[in-house]
Amino acid sequence: MNKDYIVADKWSIIEEGFNDDHIKASESLFSIGNGAMGQRANFEEDFTGSTFLGNYIGGIYYPDKTRVGWWKNGYPEYFAKVLNAPNWVGMHLKINDTIFDLNLCEVSDFRRELNMQEGWLSRSFTAKLSNGNIIKVNAQRFLSIKRDEVGAIKYSVTAENFDGTLQFSPYIDAGIMNEDANYDEFFWEILSQSEADNEGCIVSRTLKTEFSVATAMKISFEKNGTIITAPKTANLEAKKMTFTYAIDVVKGETVTMYKYASSTSSLNHSEDAIVSEGYKNVQEAASTGYAELLAEQVAEWASIWEMADIVIEGDVKAQQAIRFNIFQLNQTYLGKDARLNIGPKGFTGEKYGGSTYWDTEAYCIPFYMSTKDAGVAKNLLMYRYNQLDRAIENAAKLGFTDGAALYPMVTMNGEECHNEWEITFEEIHRNGAMIYGIYSYVNYTQDFDYVRDFGIEVMVGVSRFWQQRATFSMDKNQFVILGVTGPNEYENNVNNNFYTNYLAQWSIEYTMQSLERIKKEAPEKYTALLAKLNLTDAELAKWKAVASNMYLPYSEKEGVYLQQDGFLDKELIPVADLAEENRPINQKWSWDRILRSCYIKQADVLQGMFFFENKFDKKTIEKHFDFYEPLTVHESSLSPCVHSIMAAYIDRMPKAYEQYLRTARLDLDDYNHEVHEGCHITSMAGTWMAIVQGFGGMRVWEDGKLTFNPQIPAEWTSYSFKINFRGQVIRVYKSQTECKYYDESDNEITIETLAVNA
Repeated sequence: MNKDYIVADKWSIIEEGFNDDHIKASESLFSIGNGAMGQRANFEEDFTGSTFLGNYIGGIYYPDKTRVGWWKNGYPEYFAKVLNAPNWVGMHLKINDTIFDLNLCEVSDFRRELNMQEGWLSRSFTAKLSNGNIIKVNAQRFLSIKRDEVGAIKYSVTAENFDGTLQFSPYIDAGIMNEDANYDEFFWEILSQSEADNEGCIVSRTLKTEFSVATAMKISFEKNGTIITAPKTANLEAKKMTFTYAIDVVKGETVTMYKYASSTSSLNHSEDAIVSEGYKNVQEAASTGYAELLAEQVAEWASIWEMADIVIEGDVKAQQAIRFNIFQLNQTYLGKDARLNIGPKGFTGEKYGGSTYWDTEAYCIPFYMSTKDAGVAKNLLMYRYNQLDRAIENAAKLGFTDGAALYPMVTMNGEECHNEWEITFEEIHRNGAMIYGIYSYVNYTQDFDYVRDFGIEVMVGVSRFWQQRATFSMDKNQFVILGVTGPNEYENNVNNNFYTNYLAQWSIEYTMQSLERIKKEAPEKYTALLAKLNLTDAELAKWKAVASNMYLPYSEKEGVYLQQDGFLDKELIPVADLAEENRPINQKWSWDRILRSCYIKQADVLQGMFFFENKFDKKTIEKHFDFYEPLTVHESSLSPCVHSIMAAYIDRMPKAYEQYLRTARLDLDDYNHEVHEGCHITSMAGTWMAIVQGFGGMRVWEDGKLTFNPQIPAEWTSYSFKINFRGQVIRVYKSQTECKYYDESDNEITIETLAVNA
């Protein structure tokens, strides 16, 4: 299958030609969303070929019972999954009593476009049915950014070579099941259905979690641009509501169906109001009209792009890729609701359950801080603060005490719900990412009030965990951390993963520094905190002992910190010497073989040096890059962006550009052969960092200084980006010959350029 079939375009994702092999991949790539809900790019009409239906609503989930071969103490009872919600997109279409199905037609002039500048999805094609009738179809739809419970479809059919009847049957299907259900269970119950005139609604409720969702639709028609009325027949089945309209046409005439839909839930409305709110939404949408709704959409996206856009000249594929990444990030999360977060697949698929991972704190917060106001990033931090009690419960289940907090690897509500032991019990580095996210936010915004009022409680809980998790080694006369999995998931149950140990050490140190600052600036608050958290000098002394004497594995022979104690016991064969037929190894090798190999799934030691670049000199980083990069297979979406940034930092621009393209076009070119499962949303924030922090060299130092060190790939003519830095908007422009900075705010701001590498 051709993986590189997306047409290069600055502002759109375009597919030309109908190819069955691309259906599921395109359903992911052309997904749409508005921060509150999203959907895969499934066809509106029937399709009997291979497809993966997906409509998702933020915050609506189900605790699917864990499926494991055997149970271990501490295992989560469930894996939380975003639910495949009722499908309102669908429509049956008959042409003179013949069902229209692209899988059963001769298709020509097929074109699909996701317009990222304006926020809509379209398809156009000509199809010859088995009865010889030829139709031309133009379809467009979007999920409204302004009205985030509303979606709209415009579906036009032209009779190319016949007279007869077009039968449109738009429906709501509340019987869609999750593809990733552990026990093939249907997660919903249907509570009610109602319909009147050209509108209807189905109310569904999730089992166990009892979220109620009202899915409403309203239908109208035009013929040749003129509004028409058509008799409706309603068919209400157990889980499905269908309206049928028969419209006569002659050759050359076009009928357009408008379908306005709404998803209202008990997250945002009372149980008694979701139906009335749903009807209100579709009535107002229909009254506003499709053209005006689309104009609203274009305006909303223009406002987003005004701040978030990165302009690249001279490299269309690179330009398309970064806009695709920025677009999907905004489709997934807009920061309006602190109860929501960012799933690794967003609204594009079901893998990872749509849950929250450490990716948010490690990768996403910088993007949202710089392209929106600080309140958006603060909402992401408040999400974790509001779940601190659950993090303490999670730690207690594993035997930790006295308020130690272990944030989950995977969660919807703060409770751990990941069911692979090597992740649930061992990938504890995610805990340090919670503090790193706070550090990034405070360093960027200077909003230390957040730490004083909220964040410090998270930091204390995490530091307590690290102190208790560390073990004093009599042999090494240092504290060690045993039995972990680092970011590199191709090494399980190892001792002294460098990244984990270093992050634990830093987390405790940063927490203690923050406590000292609170003590100095707000002594009454400090005293109250000690009492609230039962934090004593004796406990702080234990923290200090661990942080000041943490073991970090190091090889004198190689002159590098080691991934973990036993890393040099492995046979170090560079990836370049790995036969192509063995790639990707996670799909070609046994897990046993992977674990014994030297191959690194994603940046691990380098991840730590990326986070704490100011703690290591440039020569040290360069030496570690040269040692580990040749052993990295980049089979995690989170890996290439870090390598791109580090390569730019050590002046390896060809490598930085290579890794940028890999992270930016990871999904568009399907590097890891898995885009059919959904797009890699959280790593897209890393792609943004690869330009801003990598090529642009932007750094915010602990003394508050903002610096840039702009470089440019040889393949580009120029690039520019904006950042919102403490309320000041700065635009950076870099070409092959010059670098310019523009202050687009009212107040002056001082920045420092470390170097300009033309």
